[in-house]
Amino acid sequence: MKKFSLLFLIVMLLVPLAARISSYGEEKAKPDVELWNTLKPLDTTLSFLNTGAHPDDERSHLLAYLSRGLGIRTASLIANRGEGGQNEIGKELGNALGIIRSNEMKEASKVTGVEVFHLSQTTNDPIYDFGFSKSPEETLEKWGEELTYERFIRRIRTYKPDILFPSFLNVESQHGHHRAINLLTVKAFEDAADPTVFPEQLEEGLSTWQVKKLYLPANSEKATTSLEIGKKDPIYGMTYPQLGEKSRYLHKSQGMGEDIPAEPETVHLKLAKSVTEIPSKEGMFDGLAYDFKEISARLKNGHPAVSAKLTHFQKTLDKVIEQYPDRSQALKKSHVALKEVRRLQSKIEESGLKAKEKEDILFRLDVKEKQLTEVSKVASSLEVETMVEDATLVQDGQTKVTVTMKNNGKYLLRNVHATLSLPRGWTIEHTLETFHLKAGENKTIEFVVNVPSNAEYFKPYDDPSIQSELTYSVGPTKVKQSYQTESTVAILPDVSVQTNPTSLVVNTLDIPKKVTIEAEVQNNTSGSLKASVELDVPDGWSVDPAAKPVTFIEENETKTIVFTVSPGEKVSKGKFTLQPVVKANGKSLSTHVQKIDYEHINTSYYLQPAKIEGVAFDLKLPDKLKVGYIDSGFDKVANHLQGIGMDVTKLGVENLQSGDLTQYDTIVTGVRAYLSREDLRKNNELLLQYVEDGGHLVVQYNKPWDNWDPEQTPPYNLVIGQPSIQWRVTDETAEVAVQKPNHPLFNYPNSITEKDWSNWIQERGLYYPMEWDERFETFVSMADPNGEHYEGGILMADYGDGTYLYTNLVWYRQIQNQVPGGYRIFTNLVSYPLHNE
Repeated sequence: MKKFSLLFLIVMLLVPLAARISSYGEEKAKPDVELWNTLKPLDTTLSFLNTGAHPDDERSHLLAYLSRGLGIRTASLIANRGEGGQNEIGKELGNALGIIRSNEMKEASKVTGVEVFHLSQTTNDPIYDFGFSKSPEETLEKWGEELTYERFIRRIRTYKPDILFPSFLNVESQHGHHRAINLLTVKAFEDAADPTVFPEQLEEGLSTWQVKKLYLPANSEKATTSLEIGKKDPIYGMTYPQLGEKSRYLHKSQGMGEDIPAEPETVHLKLAKSVTEIPSKEGMFDGLAYDFKEISARLKNGHPAVSAKLTHFQKTLDKVIEQYPDRSQALKKSHVALKEVRRLQSKIEESGLKAKEKEDILFRLDVKEKQLTEVSKVASSLEVETMVEDATLVQDGQTKVTVTMKNNGKYLLRNVHATLSLPRGWTIEHTLETFHLKAGENKTIEFVVNVPSNAEYFKPYDDPSIQSELTYSVGPTKVKQSYQTESTVAILPDVSVQTNPTSLVVNTLDIPKKVTIEAEVQNNTSGSLKASVELDVPDGWSVDPAAKPVTFIEENETKTIVFTVSPGEKVSKGKFTLQPVVKANGKSLSTHVQKIDYEHINTSYYLQPAKIEGVAFDLKLPDKLKVGYIDSGFDKVANHLQGIGMDVTKLGVENLQSGDLTQYDTIVTGVRAYLSREDLRKNNELLLQYVEDGGHLVVQYNKPWDNWDPEQTPPYNLVIGQPSIQWRVTDETAEVAVQKPNHPLFNYPNSITEKDWSNWIQERGLYYPMEWDERFETFVSMADPNGEHYEGGILMADYGDGTYLYTNLVWYRQIQNQVPGGYRIFTNLVSYPLHNE
């Protein structure tokens, strides 16, 4: 059994590597990180699974140490896609944000060498990030406990980890999503090995799996195991925590990542469950077979021939690792090891081992075969570029795929065969050939890909539609490799459509005679196309024109069709829908394609119904209200207020620095504006002067670390609550007690009733103030079930001749999701200066 003391790790893992690197002289001193990433995992047969609820829940520092430092097969199992969070790089929310966060986690995992799995499988999946929850019971009720746990057990039985570790404890100070995953992780330790738990999985071909150890996060006092992970790795030139932070920087939509010094860091763990015989104070790997040599030593009932072969195979793997940094020798040795592992798999199949022993060893050999294939991929220095001529395809479409290969290594690659991996029903036009690729030689192959008429449209969480596949041999041993396309391949509707506006509010007190709706249609086919565009409207409404023909000349060409809609003299209160329909190629199409394009992640697309969600309700607006809006980039409130006819001007840098602020009755700051608007921070005193001179300033919520100075940002002391996880009301149905029902805020211009607090979405308020100056008045009180009441949801104070209002209620979610009460109450908040007129 390998014992891992700190001294042993330093001597055996770090010092020899540094010596090997320095021995190659200055020109070769730069580590071959890519090669080492594939070699180090050959050192051990252990697997580790970290569980969490959201993208960014992974314990990056620890995972970097285990994966990159020790080579342990490491993965993160994440419940949802982070759809309910906030976006610090753009305005995407909901499913579009989930796509961003999922792809960010995929990129982050490449840094730490961690596999990523999600329980959530599609957009609008039941296991959805519905926002903050204070209990695991609420979380599992909304996700569906049976569905969630079935997927959880399925993943454990598929991945087969030796060690389980949830990122968070099940304690009241934690997010309910985190607590739910902790509960499932602890429960799954036994259940994944129980054949009576989801037996249908066994009928499908899965088998039960016994996790060996379950660890929980702990402090130093409660820890049974402590790992020093802060040593500098000579291959990566940084410590493992620094490597972890490098990965966290890729969670850009969440503002993650810190620059941290190279210093010791200890991770404390508590052993919660185990099937090994170990003392109370133990090492993480005590009681576990670390490699094939130790597996062979544990075989029951003898089997000396099998034991000898497993021990020899581990020696072969060690020899592959020893070839670092010589890629040519690593390539040669990896193919020797591949030949051996394939023979060994056959021997194990034919052996008299007990069924569970045989299954366990075969699984670990299969893992090693995949890892050796990765060694070959990197060590071959085969450069493969897969270019798709037209990456946005349509049903019945066609494109050319060019695969360019260059052998940058020193070995002849024999019997090279290139093809494409495609979904079922897709076809390739190509002359098959097999060839040898000499060192330094190039080869280009072109394929024509035909997309069937029933091809499924792009789904952001599915595997890529097109990948190139190459097989080649080194000596007598063949491998198959897959390579991603340079761009994201997406099947899109022949014509996609986007409306402006995307939502519509009809004020039943002032029904517009006409509403202009724009439908921007885009041709996604490869050439000319004739289509017709219509707009379906509610009964009793009229639309002109009834249909509009369009002709496209080329792909990606867009046309804008303008419809004039007349709601009529009477509109029923409640929700309604307007839907554009494009008729082309015998199809009726009504899909909006949202392109998600950021430099740090792969391009993706979110396909959703192209419909205008509408709602009709009574809304009074002052006649002369003029509002200036300091847009933060994190909300779309200004656009929606403009959409209901409010006079709203977005204020830029020049407006704040030298503009006449007195022309505005009210100025509103967007969500977290003090984080995103440096000009706001610089000109905050001008805003306070605006208030002192008689203006009305409405400040929407900020996080306590969003450049918020409690004594300088507001006119009087106002401290945002920390820890922020506690200062929120997450139940969107929480009862609201209006403390001053006769105040103008609840009576002008709209008379606010209990109904206006109904049908809210996701939550009531975030980042509640925890302290404020006595000059602030409070107006509402609310609490989660069995939770503490918070009175700081709306705070307002006189300052000079004006008023300063701070509100942390989530108006942007209500307004952007057509909640009537959100519009009505927020209208009152910004209309306050005119309540005496």
